Amino acid sequence: MVVTDQGSAVAVGGARLRALLIRLALEPGRTVGVDALVQALWPEGGPGVHALQALVSRLRRRLPEGRLRSVSGGYVLDVESVDAPEFERLAGAGGRALRDGDAERAAGLLRAALELWRGDALADAAGAPFADAAAVRLEALRISAVEDRVAAELETGVEPARLVAELEELAALHPLRERPRALLVQALHRGGRSAEALGVFERFRRVLAEELGADPGKELQDAYLAVLRAAPRERTRGNLRVPPTSFVGRESECAWVARALWDGRLVTLVGHGGAGKTRLAAKVGAELAGRFPGGVWLVELAGVDDPAEVPRAVAGVLGLRDGTSRLVEALSADETLIVLDNCEHVVDAAAGLVHDLLGACPSLRVLATSRERLGVDGEALCPVPPLDRPASVRLFADRAAAVRPGYEPDPGVAAEICRRLDGLPLAIELAAARLRSMSAEQLAARLDDRFRVLTGGNKALPRHRTLRAVVAWSWDLLDDAERRFAERLSVFPGTITPETAAEVTGAAEALDVLDSLVDRSLLQAVDGAEPRFRMLETIREYGLERLAGDAGPARDAHLRCFLGLAERAEPRLRRPEQLEWIFRLAAERDNLLAALHHAVDEGDAERAVRMGAALATFWMIQGDHAEAARRLRLALEVPRRAPVPGVAAALGGYVFNTVLSGGAARDDPLIGGLRGPGAPPPAGPADGHPLAALIAPATALLADDPAGGVAAVDRLLPHDDPWTSAALHLTRAMLNGNRGEMGQAAADIVAAQAGFRAAGERAGLALALAFGAETQTVDGHFADAVAALEESIGLLRELGQDAAAGLQRVMLAKARARSGDVRRARDELSAMAAPGAATPSRHLVHVRLALGDLARHAGDAAEAAAHYAAAGRELDRVPSYPQFRSLLEAAHAQLAIGRDDPGEAARRLRKALALAVGAPDMPIAAVAGYAVARLRAAADPRAAAEALGAAAVLRGAPDAFNPDVARPARRLRGELGERAYRDAYERGRGLDVTGALALLDDQLRRR
Repeated sequence: MVVTDQGSAVAVGGARLRALLIRLALEPGRTVGVDALVQALWPEGGPGVHALQALVSRLRRRLPEGRLRSVSGGYVLDVESVDAPEFERLAGAGGRALRDGDAERAAGLLRAALELWRGDALADAAGAPFADAAAVRLEALRISAVEDRVAAELETGVEPARLVAELEELAALHPLRERPRALLVQALHRGGRSAEALGVFERFRRVLAEELGADPGKELQDAYLAVLRAAPRERTRGNLRVPPTSFVGRESECAWVARALWDGRLVTLVGHGGAGKTRLAAKVGAELAGRFPGGVWLVELAGVDDPAEVPRAVAGVLGLRDGTSRLVEALSADETLIVLDNCEHVVDAAAGLVHDLLGACPSLRVLATSRERLGVDGEALCPVPPLDRPASVRLFADRAAAVRPGYEPDPGVAAEICRRLDGLPLAIELAAARLRSMSAEQLAARLDDRFRVLTGGNKALPRHRTLRAVVAWSWDLLDDAERRFAERLSVFPGTITPETAAEVTGAAEALDVLDSLVDRSLLQAVDGAEPRFRMLETIREYGLERLAGDAGPARDAHLRCFLGLAERAEPRLRRPEQLEWIFRLAAERDNLLAALHHAVDEGDAERAVRMGAALATFWMIQGDHAEAARRLRLALEVPRRAPVPGVAAALGGYVFNTVLSGGAARDDPLIGGLRGPGAPPPAGPADGHPLAALIAPATALLADDPAGGVAAVDRLLPHDDPWTSAALHLTRAMLNGNRGEMGQAAADIVAAQAGFRAAGERAGLALALAFGAETQTVDGHFADAVAALEESIGLLRELGQDAAAGLQRVMLAKARARSGDVRRARDELSAMAAPGAATPSRHLVHVRLALGDLARHAGDAAEAAAHYAAAGRELDRVPSYPQFRSLLEAAHAQLAIGRDDPGEAARRLRKALALAVGAPDMPIAAVAGYAVARLRAAADPRAAAEALGAAAVLRGAPDAFNPDVARPARRLRGELGERAYRDAYERGRGLDVTGALALLDDQLRRR
């Protein structure tokens, strides 16, 4: 419904006309591009632009004058208010107020937001994909707003009974949505209906388990625990001690154990020594004490050496004389919880006693801690893993403050210490205690000798005084064969499979021994489709210490194992079966790197180079090209006394990864040796490896010799192997693209895409699609660019490299913005820049530059400057990329032009051009050229038009859809007239690259 500011309703008839109005109204006051509107109204294709113009004319006649404006590239709907965006604004503000603790304000804002709803969202455009997608999003926001409003009203004291019916209806409409249940549990409990609240939780838990195989999340768990903990505490018997230090983390484990004790009667906390099992058991026991009239009794078994003494230890805690019959009598009267701590060394005796007592005492529950399970019927196991990173850092900071008041360790250093200590609470507490005499940085540097450093723990518990004692307690429970097996496993820095364990240790039945070590908490099982295990670093260090002189043979066996895997995988990485092998290698990443480093450290040139050659393609696919080049350099720099197989492949991988990382040939002896007198002949098919064919053209790319590189590719094409052919075409496209030959580059990109498709290789195809999309965006083929980039991102996701698709996502946003869908582009980029988005710094530079450009084009110079400043900060965190610096300088120059500071603009543009030419990267130089044209426009329009033409030479295309080109071009046409503008533009366009650069430099000097 449309209402004028005088309150009159405006009738808009016709489904298509209403759809047009709705699409414009979703972005009030913003330009909606022609392409976006055509796609919205005719998603399956249709009459297109002329029909859109006719619809716009009809809609303009229905609306008050001036409300629907035509602008360059699209249309703008100027309105005072639109319910959907206003709802989003109010709902967002209400949600923030609720999170900030202002429940009263939150409730008011959310009620106002929900009052804007009048039926289904966008019902008049139902069926249109854009409207259906927006309606789904708005409906999701509405449900969240209802939940937030109920949560706020509960906090403000609204009568819970008023909310229960609404929440029950919401839960019925969304049977698998968790938050309505959490709120319903809270409302019922606050209304005095705690039993019903517990019933809601239990029913929903069963639904989740049956339909999704999942457990309730934290919010619902917390609501459930709040009901349990609120039970009246008429008596609290027992011997639990109040710990002298705070309890950190373990919220999910606390909730799980509390529920499991309520559902069943025996829970065993299993985990490695020092993981915090005893503290967790005491925490749960204290929280549930009010539920056990018979008390919560802690029985410490660490000091019990004779298994026959276990029943006596329990009886002693309860104040009874020895005898199981007396225990049964005492434990049968009331609901009682027994906590059996440290059962691992008397596990059989503890299991027997628990079995007997649970069978005879129906009101008894047992919570045990052990490094292995008891194996009693009905036992629920709760693994106690290391603390996660945030909780471990909180624990370290808390314990550090206790021993050194006022000292605040650097968060990054604290996180590294906790990571090195595997998140084990005892190890972290021992480490924090050392801050009495050293800094966190000094402590971190000494953790390679952790068993000597981490001493001085709890004097009341001898096995907790040192980290060594904690690990030795577990190790001593193994038999001789298990100890030897575990020691050899300590050479695995990564995960362990039964196959690799058997190959490295020589054990025939490796899986059985691995399972035994998992039962003893010396290994952790890793979730996945195949059996896979890992050893904590602290346990590894202990095992390596015990291995001592036998470490060399064990590491050699490890190297043989993983070199064999890498060489089996290598040819398959360029074929359709690459996914299977990519994931196999990714799962062994740490082991493969350790094997490489062992070969390098031992000076084993043959196996170091073979490993580098076998992994070069894998590392290239992984996307961190700078790190891939560094690893290959390690292998290639091991002195070789004789010819070594794989050198050409490793060298080809090194050079190509250096290209993709933005590296340079200067001061690089590996690359320098490939050029000039005495250089080896260009690699080709005779070298027998696809990567070898890339040496000469990739070296030319690095050495700013595009002609030589193109000639090298010409000698090697055509090529029989589809992957090699595709890689050569892609390299030639990069060579031609860097010198502004966009047309030739485009043809090679098409050939590269075809070759990678024929080979079935996804990573190369993803890269070629991205290069092709850049050309399509420049040419104005936005739909094709979007499709190519979406396919590229999808391919990287298949490869498990979703995080590596940052550049493609930025390019996708730019293509959307050029097509007129600016709002979506901004939203996508903002999501990438949001805290917690985990976007790598090298991609955040692109994101911030793109957001800055969008803000600048929208006229918001302050926001643009903030984004450019953020891009500069990100650049300081990553290796220097001259192209990025050039783009940033050009962006700052554009801002300087906008604030009428030509001196600052010229200074930055000279630097931008120098950086781009030094790279060398002519399309990047073109970006600076656009700013030169804008700078010169006021003083000399003809010179500015020439500068635009010269920039087109560098770009290899007019780039007419770029706002930094379109806007100055439109102004210059207006001032000079079309013919004079075209003559001046063509003078610049007629230059070669050298002439174009000289013209831009001259324009800056004339300023």
